[in-house]
Amino acid sequence: MTDTQTVQYSNILFETNSSIAYVTMNRAKKRNALSLGHMQELIHCFESIAKNKEIAVVILRGSGPAFCAGHDLGEMVEQAPAFYRNLFEVCTKLMETIQAIPQPVIAQVHGIATAAGCQLVATCDLAVATEDARFATPGVKIGLFCSTPMVALSRAVGRKKAMEMLLTGEALSAEEAVMAGLINRVVPADKLEEETKALALKIAEASPFTVGIGKQAFYKQLDMPQSLAYSYTKEVMSLNATAADATEGICAFLEKRPPNWKGC
Repeated sequence: MTDTQTVQYSNILFETNSSIAYVTMNRAKKRNALSLGHMQELIHCFESIAKNKEIAVVILRGSGPAFCAGHDLGEMVEQAPAFYRNLFEVCTKLMETIQAIPQPVIAQVHGIATAAGCQLVATCDLAVATEDARFATPGVKIGLFCSTPMVALSRAVGRKKAMEMLLTGEALSAEEAVMAGLINRVVPADKLEEETKALALKIAEASPFTVGIGKQAFYKQLDMPQSLAYSYTKEVMSLNATAADATEGICAFLEKRPPNWKGC
């Protein structure tokens, strides 16, 4: 697949700074609404990032006044059933790709994150938001229940809160979102980029190889019964313990020195 560095996207911007990749949704006039083409570009970008061992962490953000206003309703009027099935299949692939890549993805949220935009936040591994950010699944208000956003939302917050958001369509404030577990922290608007980058750099201190193992195991064990989850994770941890980075990390700790990660 073509390297992200050489691709000229129409709906997103891609750049790297040291070991951090920035993926910026760039449809400001549409509040970064997720058109079919927009989602396909995001999938391509994330799949390319997955293959780049120089990238340790990804920050997903939006240009303009909002993070993401959900699906692009303008392209959804009076379409054939096949169009809708394909649209939601592509959306599902985007969400699954974000969680499948080895690099942690941090949502850097400002303004609104609604419907599929809220789904994006719930899907990302971590999220940092401004004090004035708002989160909602308002599809019920326009006759289109947020069924696919519900999958990510109900796995990020408690059942009662998820159902309240889905049934009323009312927005959560940033403070309510952090209390519900939808986001990790709330920061002043002028500190959003700084605080998100600081979180990314903290994660990047660890072995990217080990982080990738852990991220994959986290999502795989989530829906397992506890006994099966322990059976799976003890095998993962046993194999992880044989890796060069585990040996290096343990030796560095015992020798009281910074580790020199090998990437394997």
